[in-house]
Amino acid sequence: MSRLILIKHSSPEFVTTRPADEWHLSAAGRARCQPLAERLRPFAPDVIVTSDEPKARETGEIVAQILGLPVHTEPDLHEHRRRTVPWYDDYDALKRLILTLFDKPDRVVHGEETANAAYKRFGAAVDEVIAQYPEQTVAISTHGTVMSLFAQHRAGVDPKPLWESLQTPSFIVFHLPTFAIESAVPDVMGEPHS
Repeated sequence: MSRLILIKHSSPEFVTTRPADEWHLSAAGRARCQPLAERLRPFAPDVIVTSDEPKARETGEIVAQILGLPVHTEPDLHEHRRRTVPWYDDYDALKRLILTLFDKPDRVVHGEETANAAYKRFGAAVDEVIAQYPEQTVAISTHGTVMSLFAQHRAGVDPKPLWESLQTPSFIVFHLPTFAIESAVPDVMGEPHS
């Protein structure tokens, strides 16, 4: 049985003077990759592909090392483009902006990319990765907003509660070729939710 596993990266080190797409994993984030790998093991991934953002790439590399899997990076698997968004001390204000992104998918409401443009880019990149590994289970280390948009469009999931539930790290397992969700693990330190 082939599957697609979308992994939300582990916990980054927040560098408030740098764009989030430049952040690396924190020490705690690196440590959380061990339980992430163990939670992924039963789904038998064959390969790990990563976003080119450091926190997702590092998550994928650590998990691949633990599981003894090949790993590589592909373009267009990155998060919704928001390079010019400043640091928000008020998490609730940031959360409202991201939730508005889902409500107004054709408008640039946060960052430099609409929700629909982010989904189109990310979905096409995921399809290319799946095509590279037919009949295999592919794990992609990526980001919460694009994961939520993908689940919305491919599996009919409401993206807002999904996005709110995803912790760092977490993952969603899809059956291929239907994209039905087999399992969602919003927090690798907690219990799986379906």
